[in-house]
Amino acid sequence: MIEAGPSHGVALLRKMLFIRRFEERCLQLYGEQKIRGFLHVYIGEEAVAVGVLEAITPEERVVSTYREHGHALVRGIAPGAIMAEMYGKQEGCSHGRGGSMHLFDAKAKFYGGNGIVAGGIPIAVGLAFADAMRKRNDVTCCFFGDGAVAEGVFHESLNLAALWKLPVLFVCENNYYAMGTRVDLAESVPDLHQKAAAYGMVSAFVDGMDVEAVEAAARLAVEQIRAGKGPYFLECRTYRFHGHSSADPQLYRTKAEVDEWKRRDPITTLLARLKERGELTDADETRMETEDESVIGEAVAFAERGTLEPPEQLTRFVYSERKP
Repeated sequence: MIEAGPSHGVALLRKMLFIRRFEERCLQLYGEQKIRGFLHVYIGEEAVAVGVLEAITPEERVVSTYREHGHALVRGIAPGAIMAEMYGKQEGCSHGRGGSMHLFDAKAKFYGGNGIVAGGIPIAVGLAFADAMRKRNDVTCCFFGDGAVAEGVFHESLNLAALWKLPVLFVCENNYYAMGTRVDLAESVPDLHQKAAAYGMVSAFVDGMDVEAVEAAARLAVEQIRAGKGPYFLECRTYRFHGHSSADPQLYRTKAEVDEWKRRDPITTLLARLKERGELTDADETRMETEDESVIGEAVAFAERGTLEPPEQLTRFVYSERKP
Protein backbone atom coordinates (compact mmCIF):
# COMPACT_ATOMS: atom_id res chain seq x y z
CA MET A 1 0.00 0.00 0.00
CA ILE A 2 2.62 2.53 1.12
CA GLU A 3 6.07 2.09 -0.38
CA ALA A 4 9.24 3.33 1.26
CA GLY A 5 10.56 6.59 -0.10
CA PRO A 6 14.18 7.68 -0.72
CA SER A 7 14.62 8.34 3.00
CA HIS A 8 13.13 7.05 6.21
CA GLY A 9 11.59 10.44 6.90
CA VAL A 10 9.80 10.38 3.55
CA ALA A 11 8.50 6.88 4.32
CA LEU A 12 7.04 8.16 7.59
CA LEU A 13 5.45 11.10 5.77
CA ARG A 14 3.88 8.82 3.16
CA LYS A 15 2.21 6.71 5.81
CA MET A 16 0.83 9.71 7.70
CA LEU A 17 -0.36 11.37 4.50
CA PHE A 18 -2.14 8.22 3.34
CA ILE A 19 -3.99 7.91 6.66
CA ARG A 20 -5.07 11.56 6.40
CA ARG A 21 -6.34 11.29 2.84
CA PHE A 22 -8.05 7.94 3.48
CA GLU A 23 -9.97 9.33 6.45
CA GLU A 24 -10.87 12.54 4.66
CA ARG A 25 -12.47 10.36 2.00
CA CYS A 26 -14.25 8.38 4.72
CA LEU A 27 -15.74 11.60 6.08
CA GLN A 28 -16.98 12.48 2.60
CA LEU A 29 -18.54 9.03 2.18
CA TYR A 30 -20.12 9.26 5.62
CA GLY A 31 -21.76 12.52 4.59
CA GLU A 32 -23.11 10.73 1.52
CA GLN A 33 -24.47 7.98 3.85
CA LYS A 34 -22.43 5.32 2.10
CA ILE A 35 -20.65 4.68 5.40
CA ARG A 36 -23.09 4.34 8.28
CA GLY A 37 -23.00 3.87 12.02
CA PHE A 38 -20.24 5.56 14.00
CA LEU A 39 -17.10 7.06 12.48
CA HIS A 40 -14.19 8.16 14.69
CA VAL A 41 -11.39 9.66 12.61
CA TYR A 42 -7.73 9.89 13.59
CA ILE A 43 -6.97 13.15 11.80
CA GLY A 44 -4.25 15.00 13.72
CA GLU A 45 -2.99 11.92 15.57
CA GLU A 46 -1.27 10.13 12.66
CA ALA A 47 2.24 10.54 14.11
CA VAL A 48 1.42 8.19 16.99
CA ALA A 49 0.37 5.18 14.90
CA VAL A 50 3.16 5.65 12.37
CA GLY A 51 5.92 6.32 14.89
CA VAL A 52 5.02 3.57 17.35
CA LEU A 53 4.43 0.83 14.79
CA GLU A 54 7.84 1.46 13.24
CA ALA A 55 9.31 0.03 16.44
CA ILE A 56 7.72 -3.43 16.33
CA THR A 57 7.94 -6.29 13.86
CA PRO A 58 5.14 -7.63 11.63
CA GLU A 59 5.08 -10.78 13.78
CA GLU A 60 4.28 -8.83 16.93
CA ARG A 61 0.70 -8.08 17.91
CA VAL A 62 -1.31 -4.87 17.89
CA VAL A 63 -4.49 -4.15 19.88
CA SER A 64 -6.32 -0.91 19.20
CA THR A 65 -9.37 1.22 19.97
CA TYR A 66 -12.43 2.32 17.99
CA ARG A 67 -10.29 5.12 16.46
CA GLU A 68 -8.15 2.57 14.68
CA HIS A 69 -8.17 3.22 10.94
CA GLY A 70 -4.63 4.62 11.06
CA HIS A 71 -3.28 1.70 13.06
CA ALA A 72 -4.89 -0.78 10.67
CA LEU A 73 -3.52 0.92 7.55
CA VAL A 74 0.02 1.14 8.91
CA ARG A 75 -0.21 -2.47 10.04
CA GLY A 76 -0.77 -3.46 6.43
CA ILE A 77 -4.45 -4.30 6.19
CA ALA A 78 -5.50 -3.60 2.61
CA PRO A 79 -7.29 -0.25 2.13
CA GLY A 80 -9.97 -2.01 0.11
CA ALA A 81 -10.66 -4.48 2.91
CA ILE A 82 -10.95 -1.61 5.39
CA MET A 83 -13.20 0.45 3.14
CA ALA A 84 -15.41 -2.57 2.40
CA GLU A 85 -15.75 -3.08 6.15
CA MET A 86 -16.86 0.53 6.52
CA TYR A 87 -19.50 -0.16 3.87
CA GLY A 88 -20.68 -3.25 5.76
CA LYS A 89 -19.72 -5.55 2.88
CA GLN A 90 -18.71 -9.14 3.49
CA GLU A 91 -15.45 -8.54 1.59
CA GLY A 92 -14.41 -6.35 4.52
CA CYS A 93 -11.68 -7.40 6.93
CA SER A 94 -14.33 -8.33 9.53
CA HIS A 95 -16.78 -9.68 6.92
CA GLY A 96 -18.84 -6.49 7.17
CA ARG A 97 -19.91 -7.26 10.73
CA GLY A 98 -17.70 -4.79 12.56
CA GLY A 99 -17.75 -1.55 10.64
CA SER A 100 -15.48 1.37 11.48
CA MET A 101 -14.96 0.47 15.13
CA HIS A 102 -14.15 -3.23 14.81
CA LEU A 103 -11.47 -3.73 12.18
CA PHE A 104 -9.71 -7.07 12.69
CA ASP A 105 -7.17 -9.14 10.80
CA ALA A 106 -5.52 -12.14 12.45
CA LYS A 107 -3.04 -12.56 9.58
CA ALA A 108 -1.79 -9.02 10.17
CA LYS A 109 -1.67 -9.73 13.92
CA PHE A 110 -4.19 -6.90 14.33
CA TYR A 111 -6.64 -7.80 17.11
CA GLY A 112 -9.09 -4.91 16.93
CA GLY A 113 -10.64 -2.34 16.84
CA ASN A 114 -12.72 -2.39 20.05
CA GLY A 115 -15.86 -0.36 20.66
CA ILE A 116 -15.51 -0.52 24.45
CA VAL A 117 -13.35 2.10 26.16
CA ALA A 118 -10.31 0.26 27.59
CA GLY A 119 -11.70 -3.01 26.21
CA GLY A 120 -8.51 -3.85 24.34
CA ILE A 121 -6.19 -3.49 27.34
CA PRO A 122 -6.95 -6.86 29.02
CA ILE A 123 -6.87 -8.52 25.59
CA ALA A 124 -3.33 -7.22 25.09
CA VAL A 125 -2.30 -8.47 28.53
CA GLY A 126 -3.77 -11.88 27.69
CA LEU A 127 -1.85 -12.05 24.42
CA ALA A 128 1.37 -11.08 26.19
CA PHE A 129 0.71 -13.67 28.89
CA ALA A 130 0.35 -16.33 26.20
CA ASP A 131 3.73 -15.30 24.80
CA ALA A 132 5.28 -15.41 28.25
CA MET A 133 3.90 -18.92 28.79
CA ARG A 134 5.57 -19.95 25.53
CA LYS A 135 8.85 -18.34 26.66
CA ARG A 136 8.60 -15.77 23.89
CA ASN A 137 9.40 -12.11 24.41
CA ASP A 138 7.48 -10.69 21.45
CA VAL A 139 5.99 -7.27 22.16
CA THR A 140 2.23 -6.75 22.22
CA CYS A 141 1.47 -3.11 21.43
CA CYS A 142 -1.73 -1.79 23.01
CA PHE A 143 -3.20 1.59 21.98
CA PHE A 144 -5.83 3.37 24.09
CA GLY A 145 -7.03 6.90 24.76
CA ASP A 146 -6.80 9.13 27.82
CA GLY A 147 -10.38 8.21 28.76
CA ALA A 148 -9.33 4.59 29.25
CA VAL A 149 -7.15 5.35 32.25
CA ALA A 150 -10.28 6.05 34.33
CA GLU A 151 -11.57 2.52 33.79
CA GLY A 152 -11.05 -0.16 36.40
CA VAL A 153 -9.78 -2.69 33.87
CA PHE A 154 -6.91 -0.33 33.03
CA HIS A 155 -5.58 -0.59 36.58
CA GLU A 156 -6.22 -4.31 36.89
CA SER A 157 -4.42 -4.96 33.61
CA LEU A 158 -1.40 -2.79 34.38
CA ASN A 159 -1.06 -4.41 37.78
CA LEU A 160 -0.96 -7.94 36.31
CA ALA A 161 1.34 -6.93 33.45
CA ALA A 162 3.83 -5.42 35.91
CA LEU A 163 3.49 -8.25 38.43
CA TRP A 164 4.21 -10.91 35.81
CA LYS A 165 6.67 -8.74 33.80
CA LEU A 166 4.71 -9.23 30.60
CA PRO A 167 6.05 -7.86 27.29
CA VAL A 168 3.42 -5.17 26.68
CA LEU A 169 3.90 -1.68 25.29
CA PHE A 170 1.00 0.39 26.64
CA VAL A 171 0.54 3.40 24.35
CA CYS A 172 -1.75 6.11 25.70
CA GLU A 173 -2.92 8.42 22.92
CA ASN A 174 -3.64 11.40 25.11
CA ASN A 175 -5.63 13.80 22.93
CA TYR A 176 -6.73 15.72 26.06
CA TYR A 177 -10.44 14.99 25.69
CA ALA A 178 -12.18 11.77 26.65
CA MET A 179 -15.14 12.31 24.34
CA GLY A 180 -15.95 15.83 25.57
CA THR A 181 -14.27 16.13 28.97
CA ARG A 182 -10.86 17.80 29.23
CA VAL A 183 -8.36 15.48 30.88
CA ASP A 184 -7.44 17.86 33.71
CA LEU A 185 -11.13 18.04 34.71
CA ALA A 186 -11.39 14.26 34.94
CA GLU A 187 -7.99 13.13 36.23
CA SER A 188 -6.43 14.19 39.53
CA VAL A 189 -3.05 13.34 37.94
CA PRO A 190 -3.29 14.68 34.37
CA ASP A 191 0.28 13.58 33.59
CA LEU A 192 -1.04 10.18 32.68
CA HIS A 193 2.28 8.37 32.36
CA GLN A 194 2.79 8.89 36.10
CA LYS A 195 -0.04 6.46 36.81
CA ALA A 196 2.19 3.60 35.68
CA ALA A 197 4.56 4.33 38.57
CA ALA A 198 1.94 3.00 40.99
CA TYR A 199 2.59 -0.44 39.51
CA GLY A 200 6.37 -0.16 39.39
CA MET A 201 6.26 0.23 35.62
CA VAL A 202 8.72 2.29 33.60
CA SER A 203 6.99 5.13 31.78
CA ALA A 204 7.66 8.19 29.67
CA PHE A 205 5.85 10.82 27.63
CA VAL A 206 6.59 12.19 24.18
CA ASP A 207 5.34 14.88 21.81
CA GLY A 208 2.75 12.91 19.85
CA MET A 209 2.72 15.52 17.08
CA ASP A 210 6.33 14.70 16.10
CA VAL A 211 6.54 11.34 14.33
CA GLU A 212 10.32 11.11 14.58
CA ALA A 213 10.22 11.75 18.32
CA VAL A 214 7.47 9.16 18.73
CA GLU A 215 9.47 6.56 16.84
CA ALA A 216 12.58 7.20 18.93
CA ALA A 217 10.60 6.92 22.19
CA ALA A 218 8.86 3.73 21.02
CA ARG A 219 12.13 2.11 19.99
CA LEU A 220 13.60 2.82 23.42
CA ALA A 221 10.51 1.33 25.08
CA VAL A 222 10.55 -1.79 22.92
CA GLU A 223 14.26 -2.29 23.56
CA GLN A 224 13.62 -2.38 27.32
CA ILE A 225 10.66 -4.75 26.94
CA ARG A 226 12.64 -7.16 24.80
CA ALA A 227 15.44 -7.06 27.36
CA GLY A 228 13.04 -8.69 29.80
CA LYS A 229 12.43 -5.60 31.93
CA GLY A 230 8.65 -5.97 31.81
CA PRO A 231 5.95 -3.68 30.39
CA TYR A 232 6.40 -0.04 29.45
CA PHE A 233 3.91 2.84 29.45
CA LEU A 234 4.33 5.50 26.75
CA GLU A 235 2.10 8.57 26.82
CA CYS A 236 1.87 10.28 23.42
CA ARG A 237 0.50 13.81 23.80
CA THR A 238 -1.48 14.46 20.65
CA TYR A 239 -4.69 16.11 19.46
CA ARG A 240 -7.62 15.21 17.24
CA PHE A 241 -8.58 17.97 14.82
CA HIS A 242 -12.12 16.64 14.37
CA GLY A 243 -14.70 15.81 17.01
CA HIS A 244 -14.93 12.65 19.04
CA SER A 245 -17.14 11.20 16.30
CA SER A 246 -18.78 12.55 13.19
CA ALA A 247 -21.84 13.51 15.29
CA ASP A 248 -19.86 15.62 17.78
CA PRO A 249 -20.76 19.37 17.84
CA GLN A 250 -17.52 20.07 19.81
CA LEU A 251 -19.08 22.49 22.28
CA TYR A 252 -16.41 21.66 24.86
CA ARG A 253 -13.52 23.41 23.08
CA THR A 254 -12.93 26.58 21.12
CA LYS A 255 -12.05 26.97 17.46
CA ALA A 256 -9.01 29.00 18.55
CA GLU A 257 -7.72 26.02 20.53
CA VAL A 258 -8.13 23.69 17.57
CA ASP A 259 -6.43 26.18 15.25
CA GLU A 260 -3.51 26.47 17.66
CA TRP A 261 -2.98 22.71 17.59
CA LYS A 262 -3.34 22.63 13.80
CA ARG A 263 -0.24 24.80 13.61
CA ARG A 264 1.57 21.74 14.96
CA ASP A 265 0.05 19.38 12.38
CA PRO A 266 2.42 16.37 12.28
CA ILE A 267 2.16 16.10 8.50
CA THR A 268 2.87 19.72 7.58
CA THR A 269 5.59 19.88 10.25
CA LEU A 270 7.45 16.86 8.85
CA LEU A 271 6.82 18.00 5.28
CA ALA A 272 8.54 21.31 5.98
CA ARG A 273 11.38 19.56 7.80
CA LEU A 274 12.01 17.18 4.91
CA LYS A 275 12.04 19.99 2.36
CA GLU A 276 14.45 21.94 4.53
CA ARG A 277 16.74 18.90 4.67
CA GLY A 278 16.56 18.52 0.90
CA GLU A 279 14.93 15.09 1.17
CA LEU A 280 11.68 16.08 -0.56
CA THR A 281 10.60 18.40 -3.37
CA ASP A 282 7.26 19.94 -4.30
CA ALA A 283 7.12 17.50 -7.23
CA ASP A 284 7.58 14.57 -4.84
CA GLU A 285 4.72 15.85 -2.72
CA THR A 286 2.44 16.18 -5.75
CA ARG A 287 3.31 12.66 -6.90
CA MET A 288 2.50 11.21 -3.47
CA GLU A 289 -0.85 12.97 -3.41
CA THR A 290 -1.70 11.64 -6.87
CA GLU A 291 -0.71 8.09 -5.97
CA ASP A 292 -2.70 8.19 -2.73
CA GLU A 293 -5.77 9.47 -4.54
CA SER A 294 -5.53 6.57 -6.98
CA VAL A 295 -5.15 3.89 -4.26
CA ILE A 296 -8.01 5.33 -2.23
CA GLY A 297 -10.18 5.51 -5.34
CA GLU A 298 -9.52 1.81 -5.96
CA ALA A 299 -10.43 1.04 -2.33
CA VAL A 300 -13.75 2.85 -2.70
CA ALA A 301 -14.47 1.06 -5.98
CA PHE A 302 -13.72 -2.29 -4.30
CA ALA A 303 -16.17 -1.45 -1.49
CA GLU A 304 -18.81 -0.32 -3.96
CA ARG A 305 -18.53 -3.65 -5.83
CA GLY A 306 -18.77 -5.62 -2.59
CA THR A 307 -21.74 -7.71 -1.53
CA LEU A 308 -23.94 -7.64 1.53
CA GLU A 309 -24.13 -10.79 3.61
CA PRO A 310 -27.28 -12.86 2.88
CA PRO A 311 -29.81 -12.73 5.76
CA GLU A 312 -29.73 -16.52 6.11
CA GLN A 313 -26.09 -16.26 7.24
CA LEU A 314 -26.72 -13.81 10.08
CA THR A 315 -26.18 -16.45 12.77
CA ARG A 316 -22.81 -17.40 11.29
CA PHE A 317 -19.94 -16.61 13.72
CA VAL A 318 -22.52 -16.08 16.49
CA TYR A 319 -22.87 -19.70 17.60
CA SER A 320 -20.23 -22.37 17.47
CA GLU A 321 -20.51 -24.67 14.50
CA ARG A 322 -18.41 -27.34 16.18
CA LYS A 323 -20.28 -30.59 16.62
CA PRO A 324 -20.07 -32.45 19.95
